[in-house]
Amino acid sequence: MNKFKFNILTLGVVGALGMSSCSESFLDVSSKTESSTENFYKNERDAMRALIGCYDGWRQVSSNPGIGFYVASTVMSDECYGGTGNGDGFGYQVIDNFNPLRSPSDMTLYTTDWKVYYAGVYRCNELLAHEEQIVWESDATRGLYIGQCRALRAILYFDMVRLWGNIPLFLEPVNENREQADPAEVYAAIFEDLKYAIANIPESAKFADGDSGYITKYAAEALLARAYLYYTGYYNQEPGFTNEAGETLGVVTKADALAAVEDIIGSGKYGLVSDFKNLWPASSLVPIPDNVGWDTEKSTYAGDENQEIILAQRFTPTQDYDGNNDSNRWLVMIGMRSLNASPYGKGWGACTVCPSYLKKFSPTDSRLAASVIDMAGEGITASDDFNGSYVDWREYTGYTIKKYSPLVYGNGLPGTNSDGTAGFQECNANQWVIVRYADVLLMAAELGSANASDYMHQIRSRAGLADVAVNQQNIMDERARELAFEGHRYWDLLRQGIDVAADAIAASGGTVYNGGLESSVSYDKNLIIATKGLSQIPEDQITLSNGVLKQNPGWSR
Repeated sequence: MNKFKFNILTLGVVGALGMSSCSESFLDVSSKTESSTENFYKNERDAMRALIGCYDGWRQVSSNPGIGFYVASTVMSDECYGGTGNGDGFGYQVIDNFNPLRSPSDMTLYTTDWKVYYAGVYRCNELLAHEEQIVWESDATRGLYIGQCRALRAILYFDMVRLWGNIPLFLEPVNENREQADPAEVYAAIFEDLKYAIANIPESAKFADGDSGYITKYAAEALLARAYLYYTGYYNQEPGFTNEAGETLGVVTKADALAAVEDIIGSGKYGLVSDFKNLWPASSLVPIPDNVGWDTEKSTYAGDENQEIILAQRFTPTQDYDGNNDSNRWLVMIGMRSLNASPYGKGWGACTVCPSYLKKFSPTDSRLAASVIDMAGEGITASDDFNGSYVDWREYTGYTIKKYSPLVYGNGLPGTNSDGTAGFQECNANQWVIVRYADVLLMAAELGSANASDYMHQIRSRAGLADVAVNQQNIMDERARELAFEGHRYWDLLRQGIDVAADAIAASGGTVYNGGLESSVSYDKNLIIATKGLSQIPEDQITLSNGVLKQNPGWSR
């Protein structure tokens, strides 16, 4: 009998199904508490509580101290180096260099991520397995709840199958040692879940806290198009998987993907924020000198519920060290190494920006200053505290990510809560944007929309740039600038072919400073190609599976 507990954290919107480690299983999913599958799942209230747990399961992938999918995506691309502290281990360099010999002891880098992803899937499977025993008050509510649950499962699997490629597939709440599935089967499940969500989440669904933190029909449509573009690019085939029963599942065509994004555009529900920098708190919030808070007259942040956000992962400033994982821990990894320069807060110095990537932006492109912190250009290198950071920073380049910088008030206190009293590590509540309207416009252009020229014009005009020809290369180049450091670039490279990705990453090598001493980063294209762009399966999980799980190519030591 599976047991689980609920922890309603704030405003009744965020909850958690309890989970703990179980050394006997490579899934490491167990449950506890008084509520159980025998006395729960009776009515819509139970269903809502379980769905909240599914959302929290998704949030755990960025609240727990693993590597983090979007941080890994950024490190593996040509955007950033691994960075972190000069005296730290070399785990981020293993990821960046695609080389297990960079640090042979770091072959369990993704263990936490593996566990948390599968725990999130387990929560979704629990709700879906009990769908029929719930007394639904209406078909609309049933479609709303189950549609969101299935879309959440699709998101979790889409992250995992891109990251690891060869993974076990669970569509039911079981805890067993299972072989890795054919990726085509995993994608079929992803597409089936997203198609269900699109068909069943009511277009008119309203959420009390705004739509951006929830899976709407439009969010599911955008994810379907994204998954289609990635699958057809990386695997060079159309999606679809025939199971043992002879059923072909997960069939999605280019016309389906285009119709999905055109439906989002045609809804009139979304639009571009007029000034790109206003999408990002660190780019648009102006601190009050020597005080707590932001200058309301000068700050221009468009807000978490702005018209461009189609889906965002939301957080609360309630993290602690007693197992309540509710904040955006990825921001801390990205922050400048132990250095506050308000509004930019300190962190651990991962994802130092490759200077070569900045050459993709023209001098008049307004997105560059909104996306990247230029340490010298913004006067940070002249501060009294800079040198202490500099000599403790690995792979320092003079540039770091602005879009997702943590925040600090003018008086130096962390901008993680209203009075700055929370710790800088555990209480960052900045959302992580999963789908923006700009991405939808670019996907529609790539998929062959008759309005592609207009869509590209909207993107480039906002950035202060003239129109260019609409072709595949220009669209990919525009994505590189528009979506920089948002976790998309690496997958955009991979879906153009492993050789394209390897060439771009290898070309991003250059001069860095480790602890203040000049050094360099270089890449071996052959190592990248050998891995097929996939990440390491955690070796402890292979051991726990008694060898049922197999390591990805290129990652054996």
